[in-house]
Amino acid sequence: MVSTLDLTPRASARGVGSNADTVPFVGYTAAGSAFTRAQQPDYFGWLEHVRAAAGCTRPIRLAGQLLTVEPATGRLLDARHTDAMPDAAIYKACGNRRATVCPTCAGVYQRDAYQLLRAGLVGGKGVPDSVSRHPAVFATFTAPSFGPVHVRAVKRHTCTNRKRCDCRPDPCHARRSTDPTAGLCAHGRPAVCWARHEPADAVLGQPLCLNCYDHDHQVVWNVFAGELWRRTKQAAERHLAQLARRRGIPPTRMVTDSGKVRTLAPVRLSHGKAAEFQARGAVHFHALVRLDGVDPTDPTAVIPPPAGFTAADLDDAIRHAVSQVGYTTPTHPDRPEGWSIVWGDPSKGLDIRPISLTGSGEVTDGMVAGYLAKYATKSTEVTGHRSVRLDADTIGDYADPDGDHTARLIDACWRLGRPTSTSIPLSQRPRDHRPRPGFVKRWECPDCGTHTRYRACPVCVAERQASLDAEPAKPATTNPYARLRRWAHMLGFGGHFLTKARRYSVTFQLLRDTRVTYRRNDDQDQAVTDPIKAVDHLDDTTLIVGTLTFAGVGWHTAGDALLANTAAAMARARHATGREELAHELGTTPAGTVPVAA
Repeated sequence: MVSTLDLTPRASARGVGSNADTVPFVGYTAAGSAFTRAQQPDYFGWLEHVRAAAGCTRPIRLAGQLLTVEPATGRLLDARHTDAMPDAAIYKACGNRRATVCPTCAGVYQRDAYQLLRAGLVGGKGVPDSVSRHPAVFATFTAPSFGPVHVRAVKRHTCTNRKRCDCRPDPCHARRSTDPTAGLCAHGRPAVCWARHEPADAVLGQPLCLNCYDHDHQVVWNVFAGELWRRTKQAAERHLAQLARRRGIPPTRMVTDSGKVRTLAPVRLSHGKAAEFQARGAVHFHALVRLDGVDPTDPTAVIPPPAGFTAADLDDAIRHAVSQVGYTTPTHPDRPEGWSIVWGDPSKGLDIRPISLTGSGEVTDGMVAGYLAKYATKSTEVTGHRSVRLDADTIGDYADPDGDHTARLIDACWRLGRPTSTSIPLSQRPRDHRPRPGFVKRWECPDCGTHTRYRACPVCVAERQASLDAEPAKPATTNPYARLRRWAHMLGFGGHFLTKARRYSVTFQLLRDTRVTYRRNDDQDQAVTDPIKAVDHLDDTTLIVGTLTFAGVGWHTAGDALLANTAAAMARARHATGREELAHELGTTPAGTVPVAA
């Protein structure tokens, strides 16, 4: 049997025991299995062996051998096999970014994201400190309305913490007409709501009428939202280039490697952006937008913009781009004219605030970095939907054209993402509507035994199509909607939840490599002020060659998961306490603990 015991609080994530392998001892509980493991003489060695992945929900097990070689001579110094190690495997953390899947790995990702985003505002980690003098704003871009939904509207906030807002909201959707029929939609359902919803009300984000809501348009908007952001950034940069010409600032001339002279605008935008799902299932973007200059001798350098550009100019450029940018999607059999892809009403859905680097403004660098890093570890949890990638076998468990709001969104993704060249599946086409050359003599499929007159077995074709539904859509595909099926579990949104411009900041890879280098040299005799040396810079270095293969996922027993998770939870508590004490001494705020007011 497979353990389904939750070993961590459900408020944070599903327990690690839910992913444990088969329990070898029949009738043992998680506590009994943990007691058996703790009685073994090599228990502390096992605990040290799994320390690197102790807090991971579903660690990856690797099996194979490790060879220690002297690089200069190629002499084999040592050979170890995982069979001689505890559990005959090496445990590696899964590295998942989603807090609901693995809170420990998501915490590491969140802290890296915080450092990455904040470095783009104040410098450090390889980013010049001069970026702190660049104009920067924090902008929120929302999707348009696809139908009325239940909302908690507060016109004027008097609270100090929007996350725990206790202000008295206005009625959700109040009727302003004396006509008694004005309160009904076309389907006879109430189009008004006088309730003053609380922040934790489960009805928030749900449509007033499911039949009136345009689910198709919303999932199409989600899948094309990344392209809309790209065009918006380009339009904002063009607006700033025109502003520079009006102010008499000459363009930058750069000589390429081929000797040609290339003319560039004197300013450009760099951004760090996080995507967040609203309760209605539509994504909206939070972006840190920074204004940079262009160095003609080094186009990769990050320099301040020309004198005279302020955060107000950046605000005007973004608002101009949001009001002007919009396009229509390609044709679809269900909608030949396509769907309109635009941002929401700028007067309601666009929020732009300047960022203060002194720590005394309404929006500071630490607040926005922590806010974006927090949402980089989230997904569709706010909508109540949590699933892995769907295919033809599992889509029926979640999609329903007559179901609730989320079920209809998933159904719209699967329906619109079908192959547009064959609007009707082969097995469902009426035979009398097909041309005679499409038929052959009745034959029996050797694979499944189906009797058919089609040239291709409709059952086997359907099975092959089901396996292709979740495959990545090729860039050269003629169906731009094919990605909807692959990202049906994400309600159509297939972009990364945290993206940045190339020159905004450092990369996650650099932060991870720095952490690995630090851990490798943690046991070396170095002073605190000495630079950290990489392994290949040490005099007595050796080369470790590993031949490891995938051996499985998860802990062997629920008891192992319980012990590893307990040890990791204690370590996390010590680290959190240390960060809080250090932040208290420095007079700052720990990373990711203070979100920006929404």
